[in-house]
Amino acid sequence: MDSEDDMHDANDSADDDFYSGGEAGLPGSDDGDADYDFADHDSDDSGELLSHRQQQNYSILSEVDIKQRQEDDINRVSTVLSISKSEACVLLRNYNWSVSKVHDEWFADEERVRKIVGLPEKHMELPNDREVTCGICFESCPRGMMSAAACGHPFCSTCWRGYISTAINDGPGCLMLRCPDPSCAAAVGQDMINALADDDDKEKYGRYLRRSYIEDNRKTKWCPAPGCEYAVEFVMGSGSYDVNCNCSYGFCWNCTEEAHRPVDCATVSKWILKNSAESENMNWILANSKPCPKCKRPIEKNQGCMHITCTPPCKFEFCWLCLGPWSEHGERTGGFYACNRYESARQEGAYDESERRREMAKNSLERYTHYYERWAANQLSRQKALGDLQSLQNDKLEKLSDIQSQPESQLKFIIEAWLQIVECRRVLKWTYAYGFYLPEHEHAKRQFFEYLQGEAESGLERLHQCAEKELQVYLEAESPSKDFNDFRTKLAGLTSVTRNYFENLVRALETGLNDVGPSTSHGTCSKSATSKSLGGKSKSGKNRASSTSFKSGGSNRGLDDSNIWTCDQCTYANPKSARACQACDRQHR
Repeated sequence: MDSEDDMHDANDSADDDFYSGGEAGLPGSDDGDADYDFADHDSDDSGELLSHRQQQNYSILSEVDIKQRQEDDINRVSTVLSISKSEACVLLRNYNWSVSKVHDEWFADEERVRKIVGLPEKHMELPNDREVTCGICFESCPRGMMSAAACGHPFCSTCWRGYISTAINDGPGCLMLRCPDPSCAAAVGQDMINALADDDDKEKYGRYLRRSYIEDNRKTKWCPAPGCEYAVEFVMGSGSYDVNCNCSYGFCWNCTEEAHRPVDCATVSKWILKNSAESENMNWILANSKPCPKCKRPIEKNQGCMHITCTPPCKFEFCWLCLGPWSEHGERTGGFYACNRYESARQEGAYDESERRREMAKNSLERYTHYYERWAANQLSRQKALGDLQSLQNDKLEKLSDIQSQPESQLKFIIEAWLQIVECRRVLKWTYAYGFYLPEHEHAKRQFFEYLQGEAESGLERLHQCAEKELQVYLEAESPSKDFNDFRTKLAGLTSVTRNYFENLVRALETGLNDVGPSTSHGTCSKSATSKSLGGKSKSGKNRASSTSFKSGGSNRGLDDSNIWTCDQCTYANPKSARACQACDRQHR
């Protein structure tokens, strides 16, 4: 935005228009002079929005749920195939815990399946001798101290315990444990682990088994939040990929990054890579430094005259403008703050290419910085809102209940408002990544996107201000306030219309703003139509797109859009004739 004052001015004027008639929290009129507003929650599609919000295409699983589901699957396979639970567990592990696949494969060719997973059809008994020789330590032990898998190869309890313990300590590979005999592929089931391993090893094995149930199943994943032990079961092919875990962390099922609607996973991957890559360092060096003519090390000049001395051991002295030796400069060339040689050479076109590259790198860096700063600012605002929400739930809500003489159950509208603020901050944050990768040549789409983004930011600031500053008045009151119910109506109304607007905005961006045509005139015509689809009303001549519009003179300054291409890696704007990026040397595809 141009300034914080402009933002508050916009909010103030919007508040006046929003509450100019009718009930508090509802738009007063639908005439053309009304300010662009959020969706009316009595609109025709309110039922559709509500049902969309109530759809949940996933379920959260606790450790108890995971154990129960795993046990149910094992029992189902054991019952249907008439095999032991230990054998059913071996089968399910080998087929990624898919009950249907186990059934299909087993009934198609039982003998082949048994051979693959290591389940002999006949269970071989130990030799019927008083003493049996162990196949590992070759000691003769009483038959009661010997054990064997279904294959019948005998080993003493001590050797079994060491073999199992080593496998478990090596990691999850112990779930596919086979007979110690090198020539045998018989599976070692959970029944033998429980009979022979010590308590610590049994606990580890059980933990690996539970993790396998989640990690090997394509329908389930662990919540990626640090320290979270919940898992998520997802119904593929329905709704969005956004998941909200019971630990309050929201993430994308598809890429497991934090929830990022309306931006797709590929864009998020590029944005995160760009934020962590060295490409912007290279752009900064190119835009703000020049190489020493002798040793080629980059040098930044932030003040002083044109006389530059490179650092030791080089110590080469040169002119910053023309990069020529300083020994050839003096009063006759313009003194310490000018260079006649540079000016004359520039007029002849000697420095056009290097200056153009430096200017393009600077503009590319400025453009990235513009979007990144706003992306990061909304992330910080979201973190602060989460902290305020936690403080409200832990302390302030009880205090407000005592002051206003109302039960906490009647104050849930405040919690809902803060939850909406947190969600909207996340959406607004990712719209800046969306805007960064929006093609430069689609002027109508870009203009309309910036307009919608500005409106979304204005409405969110309005809700945030009401939930934060206006609530503070009632928290500091000494007795019940007469106008508290008016505050309730206002905040609930703002929450509802902001939610509707952002949901419509997300859907519009996910469809690529298809209502906006390629031409500027079409885009202007479509603004009204798409605004209406977002539930808004546009005021003639009023546009808050300045909140996100980037200062002109970006990476294509001095070049027509059709004569440049933008590097996917560092976003440097290159001339069409270049085969590789002039900043990072990435080949143009």
